[in-house]
Amino acid sequence: MYYLNVKVQFPEKYFRFHFQNIGNFKKPYFMLWRKFNGEPIELPIKTAVEHAIAKETEAGNKLKVCIGTDSQVKGKDTEFATVIVFLREGRGGFMFIHNEKTSQKYSIKERMLVEVAKSIEIAYELCDLFTKFDVDMEVHADINTNPHFRSNEALREAMGYILGMGFAFKAKPEAFASSCCADKIVN
Repeated sequence: MYYLNVKVQFPEKYFRFHFQNIGNFKKPYFMLWRKFNGEPIELPIKTAVEHAIAKETEAGNKLKVCIGTDSQVKGKDTEFATVIVFLREGRGGFMFIHNEKTSQKYSIKERMLVEVAKSIEIAYELCDLFTKFDVDMEVHADINTNPHFRSNEALREAMGYILGMGFAFKAKPEAFASSCCADKIVN
């Protein structure tokens, strides 16, 4: 998959396109997000996140945002779910969800690193909002810290990737955004 940021004007809305290889041409598709209740998010994700943070801040809530991705191999396809989890200090939380399927085959290490890359992509897009509103943000990796698990193969690379981008890093068992929230979406 190739990523290219393109702004295309639709009726007063802007969307980011991703281009997916299909045969010898690239087909654009929207990066669609939704709430946990299934309600689609009509705004570009950056605008929706900014509105959510502003609304919660005005209501007096201190927020923390955790971003994570999980995947599940289902037959010949791999489904990825990326979540943006908004935690209100002492008052619960909510999340925005994006699903994506691919027929590309991955080793376990490659799949773990693709999960991390998807989380970093959205974290990087949103990081200026977190700075603007003074919101703490973590990137969660669905990678086990126990070397007896196969996902542990990707731990060093994932940790270096996330920390190298300047983001706070959490792995299992503390990485609930990926190992619980995103996992619930793909399973």
